[in-house]
Amino acid sequence: MAMGARLSIDRYLDTVYLERGLSELTLAAYRRDLEAALAWATARGVDLTHLSTEDLNTYLADLFAKGRKATTAQRALSALKGYFQWVVRCHGRADDPLQRLRRPGAVRALPKILSESDVERLLQAPNTDTAIGCRDRAMLELLYATGLRVTELCTLERAQVSLEVGAIRVVGKGDKERLVPMGESAQQWLSQYLKTVRLEFADPLGQVMFPGRDGRAMTRQTFWHRIKLYARSADISVDLSPHTLRHAFATHLVNHGADLRVVQLLLGHADLSTTQIYTHVAKERLKSLHAQHHPRH
Repeated sequence: MAMGARLSIDRYLDTVYLERGLSELTLAAYRRDLEAALAWATARGVDLTHLSTEDLNTYLADLFAKGRKATTAQRALSALKGYFQWVVRCHGRADDPLQRLRRPGAVRALPKILSESDVERLLQAPNTDTAIGCRDRAMLELLYATGLRVTELCTLERAQVSLEVGAIRVVGKGDKERLVPMGESAQQWLSQYLKTVRLEFADPLGQVMFPGRDGRAMTRQTFWHRIKLYARSADISVDLSPHTLRHAFATHLVNHGADLRVVQLLLGHADLSTTQIYTHVAKERLKSLHAQHHPRH
């Protein structure tokens, strides 16, 4: 199987060299990408020429789980795109699996995930004896408990939150609504914030749940700067992104056995393949733990 696929790679590269006059460097890069995909397919007992769209999505997620950059994945997809077009044209494959694959520009690598102990230190970083610290603790707790996007958190209004039910009605991308449970800890901190310090902010009866000192909704950038401030004070060395706690929320759920479709609903992903990368992050974490702690490794 592998030898036949390897021969097809050779023939494809010969064809594009003659048809497009690619440089030796580009051909070498295409060969590396195609042979990497071949090794991945062979390890799973699948012929490279028979990979499905789902297989290719999984392969891409594996690249990210191993720390590959988005540009690396884009180049790999470029090589595979030309290869499968050639397979369809010259070797009779009926469909092109890359026609239904997400465009390379939509593919994004996840930042490194915070560990559960990192998250705990981050949550405890704000000084809750101050109004701003109490507000920020409630925001961080809510973000980690629900997996909200930072923009969804900053624009959250009181009417969207039910402390009695313990859930939030979120209006996400495309104006799609989802109901997300907030969990006991976040519920307690949010209740404390509303009862004790929310009145200290301008426009105390306004609809914005987490205003700044001027009473207006906090900007995404302001909250992002506050997360970085607390990460420094908590001595967290992981490179953070505005969605660090959203990614931690999803990964930790998967680590603890949550069903992927449930995580998809909680995150508000339209496509399950977007959520699927968290399974690969979780698998890599399990492999790392096994390597560190198993006596026979």
